[in-house]
Amino acid sequence: MNNSDALDTLFHEAVGLHNHGRLADAVLLYDNVIRQDPDIALAHSNRGAALSSLQEFEEALRSFHRAVELQPEYAEAHNNKASVLVYLKRLDEAVLSYDRAIAIKPHYAEAHYNRANALKDLKRLDDALRGYDRAIALKPDFAEAYCNRGNALKDLQRWEEAFASYDAARALKPDMDFLFGAWLYAKLQICDFSDLEVRMAEISRALQQNKRVCTPFQMLAISGSPELQRRAAQIYVGAQSLNSDTPPLVRTHPGRGKIRLGYFSADYHDHATMHLMAGLFERHDRSKFETIAFSFGPDRSDEMRIRAVRAFDEFIDVRDLSDAQVALMARTLEIDIAIDLKGFTQDNRAGIFASRAAPIQVNYLGYPGTMGADYMDYIVADDILVPANGKRHYSEKIVFVPNSYQANDRKRFSPDAILDRTTLQLPPTGFVFCCFNNNYKITPAIFDCWMRILKQCAGSVLWILADNAKAASNLKMEAAARGVNEERLIFAPRLPLSDHLTRLRSAGLFLDTLPYNAHTTASEALWAGLPVLTCAGDAFASRVAASVLNAAGLPELVTTSLEAYETLAIALANRPEKLISIGQKLAARRLASPLFNTELFTKHIEAAYTAMYERHRSGMAPADIHISA
Repeated sequence: MNNSDALDTLFHEAVGLHNHGRLADAVLLYDNVIRQDPDIALAHSNRGAALSSLQEFEEALRSFHRAVELQPEYAEAHNNKASVLVYLKRLDEAVLSYDRAIAIKPHYAEAHYNRANALKDLKRLDDALRGYDRAIALKPDFAEAYCNRGNALKDLQRWEEAFASYDAARALKPDMDFLFGAWLYAKLQICDFSDLEVRMAEISRALQQNKRVCTPFQMLAISGSPELQRRAAQIYVGAQSLNSDTPPLVRTHPGRGKIRLGYFSADYHDHATMHLMAGLFERHDRSKFETIAFSFGPDRSDEMRIRAVRAFDEFIDVRDLSDAQVALMARTLEIDIAIDLKGFTQDNRAGIFASRAAPIQVNYLGYPGTMGADYMDYIVADDILVPANGKRHYSEKIVFVPNSYQANDRKRFSPDAILDRTTLQLPPTGFVFCCFNNNYKITPAIFDCWMRILKQCAGSVLWILADNAKAASNLKMEAAARGVNEERLIFAPRLPLSDHLTRLRSAGLFLDTLPYNAHTTASEALWAGLPVLTCAGDAFASRVAASVLNAAGLPELVTTSLEAYETLAIALANRPEKLISIGQKLAARRLASPLFNTELFTKHIEAAYTAMYERHRSGMAPADIHISA
């Protein structure tokens, strides 16, 4: 066998190992091939692909770069190089590399698709849609392109089109990972109740069989089972390879007299999270804590962004850094406690925490449930959110704070005017029920309940947030099918927070949803002086409004069955003196209640951080913590 044949044999052996998933062994053989002949572009490209699968992205990038140096017209190497740049959050460079691949090979459907994904990550959503459409035109059975096209339409809030795109993907590849959940979530967004409960049950059964059908966030609206929500999270974490495969960071940072907190979020702007958290950020005791914000969201120069930047000791924009780079930065800055304010909500960066940003990592506020991940040490909750028999449903240890887990900002706009009903397109007389929760939280069971309430309260109307035209159309149709005149449903647009808080004062009672309660929306209603009626379920997301109402001093508005919820709603609407009494109680106690006492909450969450920190410094593993009032 001559040297050329031997080299060819060695290369094919490397490819065989690569194809069988023995990636590290394949890399060693590719290295051997390259040592013998450094000018084989395919060897460099294959080495890059193996390293990319091993998540060694910087070294993979060097391999792809060398491959395209050797063979500038190598479209696949340009495409794969771009994909590594995406992982490294170097998105503009990635688009240029995809452009090069497409210029070489215009009918390269996968490159068009990958380029569209990068544009989606850049929030260039219309450009991304054009890319998906081009990929589909080149490859009509491209199910993944239909799915991600649906994701881009979702981000544009074009829910009816998103549903159609997911539907097309399901027709082509019904068993695609997590597609079923995306499809069903879009169906919820447009309030399409046809076969909805059957489909929800189908997803629950699939999760029990450990199938990859639904993301954790979608599951919050689909099922109120904490057991299934945990299972969905664990399946998702496993599928995303988000459980840390690196040695856990257990080193205690040297004592410096202050605990260094890192808050990680995409929402340091006019967003529900900032409306709740801004006061806490501003009130942290600087003699005991240093605070650093890690921002991976948009840089918007609005009032809440300005407050956030001023509130922290240091504010760092990490949008252009990879998850591993952000985690390394946090380690370098010796963050003691890393607080994830996103969890599995939109624009999350859970990979930062999988890479261990800090010795102590906390799931707080943004995601109302367990993350099912071994890299999250604690979740902040309270005794209402997680009753004693519910702790088994959480992979994290639970930190129980007094009153409510929910931070609130006392600096938010405080409305005092009551708008004329005609201005709000409300009828001049009659009781006004309202629900300003997102439309996807409206299930057939809760809507049935609402329609029975309207039937028992003559002249009443239901005031609902109008998320999209299709949802409004479908809800009107569903009301008519239940014998309720569709004109008794009044749809309201989204408004700036101050205007929204003011309009809330024109309603009589806020009707909550189940299994996904009002969260920020509930505390906004109470802040505006509007009583909230809830039904507490079993899971975290199903008990938030109960937590908020207890901290506001209104436990009488918490029910534990839809029958009791319905009965109480009817009684309150038909007995105005009782509701007036509750409203007066709310007005009298609002500022004095624990719910809106930002200083008190800050004291409790700081006690929680201190307890976590002291356990760690003493060499003890995370454990449930109870903070006394």
